[in-house]
Amino acid sequence: MRRKKLTPLVLIVVAAAAALTGALVTDTSPQLGLDLQGGVSVVLQPTKQADDEALSQTISIIRNRVDALGVAEPDIARQGRSIVVQLPGVKNQQRALELVGDTAELRFRPVMSSIPGSIEDLLSSTTTTGPGETTTTVAGDTTTTAATDVTGQSAVGQATPFQDPTTTTTAAGDPTTTTTAPVGEPSTGFELTPREDDVADQPVVLAERDADGKVVSTYQLGPSAATGQIVSTAAPELDPSGQWQVRLEIKGGSSIDAFNAIAAECFSGSPTCPSKQLAIVLDSEVISAPTIQQPSFERDKIQISGSFTESEAKDLALVLRYGSLPVNLEPQTVQTVSPTLGEDSLRAGLAAGLLGLALVCLYMIVYYRALGLVVVLGLGVWASLNYAIISKLGVALTLSGVTGIVVSVGVTVDSYVVYFERLKDELRAGRTLRSSTERSFARAFRTILAADISSFIGAALLFWLTVGPVRGFAFFLGLSTILDVVVAWFFTRPMVGLLSRNRFFTNARWFGVARGLDAPRTAAVAPAGGAR
Repeated sequence: MRRKKLTPLVLIVVAAAAALTGALVTDTSPQLGLDLQGGVSVVLQPTKQADDEALSQTISIIRNRVDALGVAEPDIARQGRSIVVQLPGVKNQQRALELVGDTAELRFRPVMSSIPGSIEDLLSSTTTTGPGETTTTVAGDTTTTAATDVTGQSAVGQATPFQDPTTTTTAAGDPTTTTTAPVGEPSTGFELTPREDDVADQPVVLAERDADGKVVSTYQLGPSAATGQIVSTAAPELDPSGQWQVRLEIKGGSSIDAFNAIAAECFSGSPTCPSKQLAIVLDSEVISAPTIQQPSFERDKIQISGSFTESEAKDLALVLRYGSLPVNLEPQTVQTVSPTLGEDSLRAGLAAGLLGLALVCLYMIVYYRALGLVVVLGLGVWASLNYAIISKLGVALTLSGVTGIVVSVGVTVDSYVVYFERLKDELRAGRTLRSSTERSFARAFRTILAADISSFIGAALLFWLTVGPVRGFAFFLGLSTILDVVVAWFFTRPMVGLLSRNRFFTNARWFGVARGLDAPRTAAVAPAGGAR
């Protein structure tokens, strides 16, 4: 019987100790919410009138984007006709805001031609001369080249391929002589397409930028061949060589047919896609321009490879999955939130909570004597499991979450009171402490379980029906309530049972369990061979 009581007690104590030690050793701690660690908050306003369905769908897509970014417990909610997005603890705030606020349609455009860098870089590195004269430009401080014609037409006109400004042309019979064809001033119509002129069925000139906003390539693109509506899903992954790539899955039916049609054109290098590249465009910027390496694809076996970093692969997959919003949004206010006020509130809340907890533990020890020690140890096990689980899940801890934990402490202590008061009733009925522990726990546990289920139902409904801080309160209350049931069964029950077998804990003058329960000394422990 004693071994039966000891096994669950040892298991939960070891589990709690191991979980807490693991969290501390790996330096894993709960993430803090916007009000505790700061972050960024943006108010997005639709540019045109939008109905409730469109706004709800927009919020859902933004939430998916934010979840994919790995932001812990974001707050995304409507305020009238606006959408408020709060992102706690994001390291690259600009990147997060760009991914959240991108509202343009995701388009697949064939690449007609491209140049490295920006158009300004191309023009600034070109020196024009009169007919028949040589031109010297410096490329990397070591290259001598001749400039060629870089004239082009505006983005809304016929697409004209870029020409390589570093081409060297030699005269016949003299490999050391560099000459150029007659050239003129570059056309003033050669420029990036403004966002307002980015029309799906027209060719455009768009740029690709790096994380710092610098133009790394400029593309001349044909009319849009497909939109993001054909994409089923996308995910970053490592290829066999350890390089990051994006696995793309296209919807069936007409969607994969449309994708394969443009893939066939690009693979063959047809006039509509002479570069064999297909650009992925969002919000008038090129996100990526992979080369098509086969004429057709199976819908679920498409890989976009390149010199991606992990962050770039994740961003590309994110854009492909949630590329388009049904409502065009523009930021009204962008605010960087300081954690100072939240830290002060957290410090005051923790001080009040610890003081209250200390007073509760002191009262339980004074009132229930040795059983009060069970409460203190049980709260230690409960707190260790809570801390480890919260740290492992990566759930953001906000002020409302701290409130939920403090409230759950009261729920947990109430479970001990229910059990101990039931134990008193059994002792008053003339039973011994050893025989009363199991009997009273069996009856008290039904009450504990009913109370905890009621609390959990309330927490679950709050989590389901609300957003933001209220969800944080509900989550921590629900988690703590579940752990209360676990600790009551695996720790409190066997611990009280073991104490009831020790005469010091039952009949000690100031600390005895029997005195804490107002039980007669003769009823505290049954005599050897006595009735139970």
